[in-house]
Amino acid sequence: MSKFRLKIAGLLTMLVMVAGLVAGCGDTASKDIKIGVVYELTGNTASFGTAAANGAKMAFKEINAKGGVLGKQIQLVIADNKGEPSESSNAMTKVITQDKVVAVTGFTTSSNGIAGSAVAEANKIPFVAAATTNPKVTVDEKTGKVKDYTFRVCFIDPFQGTVGANFALNSLKTKKAAIMIDNSSDYSKGLSQFFKEAFTKGGGQIVAEEAYLQKDQDFKTILTKIKATNPEILYVPGYYEEVGKIIKQAREMGITIPVVGGDGWDSPKLTEIGGPAALNNTFFTNHYSVEDTSPASKAFVENYKKEYGQMPDAMAVLGYDAAYVLVDAIKRANSTEPAKIREALAATKDFKGAAGDLTLNSTHDAVKGAVIIEMKDGKQVYKETVKP
Repeated sequence: MSKFRLKIAGLLTMLVMVAGLVAGCGDTASKDIKIGVVYELTGNTASFGTAAANGAKMAFKEINAKGGVLGKQIQLVIADNKGEPSESSNAMTKVITQDKVVAVTGFTTSSNGIAGSAVAEANKIPFVAAATTNPKVTVDEKTGKVKDYTFRVCFIDPFQGTVGANFALNSLKTKKAAIMIDNSSDYSKGLSQFFKEAFTKGGGQIVAEEAYLQKDQDFKTILTKIKATNPEILYVPGYYEEVGKIIKQAREMGITIPVVGGDGWDSPKLTEIGGPAALNNTFFTNHYSVEDTSPASKAFVENYKKEYGQMPDAMAVLGYDAAYVLVDAIKRANSTEPAKIREALAATKDFKGAAGDLTLNSTHDAVKGAVIIEMKDGKQVYKETVKP
């Protein structure tokens, strides 16, 4: 009797093990592909992060509606980096080590992107940044080596700064520039440097350089110093929150010269903060214009308006393109193994994005054109396109 019981017990154990294996296999087969989406959803640049996250969410929704990738649905793991480098490290660490994502897309500001990339590199997880333009995002500042797992879908500041300088020299016909630098921002410091180099190389003169910090409110002392140097143009490569206040206060002080900046201006809040009239005679370099007439761009704008009830900005389209570039790499890799995704990302060429065609070069940066946007009565007006 005891032998019979032992046989029954053994058979039951085997059945349980087989059932467990079948359940395990079924679970594995049905698992979604987890992708981290880390953006500035709160904090000083929340307008950027929210728009880019909306673009990413719309992209992944479209991809899932068409069957997903590799026969699986994409599951988003969304995290807020709160617009701070330390929080960026924390958010990246969480989605990678706790949520076990196979790749990450996100980030719209360079200081946060640099912090996030350090975590991605340490964990060997592919990271596609949306709008971080400082060279240090993809190239290690200490070693000068290209980071293995970090990529981006935007142009970088040496190109953007040169475009801004040449526009000031050739289109606006100015020769004397003053610069206001956000000393708390890698983005602002880098863009200022590249603008200065190109402007002076082109025969221009920098008559004043003044610094401020994010979250500063009163810029009149700095603007008084700048006004005394009689510049013909003011270059402010900052983020919309401070830029709006700087331009408003400058106009109140009778500074009517053109003001030029970078893609950090691109937010609906710029007009809210600065005021439509004050922003006349201002220009900025950007990744994209909603006046782009390409089929991909027009489809994106219409779908975004339907999804969110508003016009997209450049951050939205970059978030969208970053998501699609990442999924395209997973598809070409035919794998969710991070190393294989990384290899496919590095081979990205002539990708058809909503913000234009792009190729990722040897430093993992997007080779693509820039547009000049003019502010007229509170609205963005496309002025010209500059190819790389």
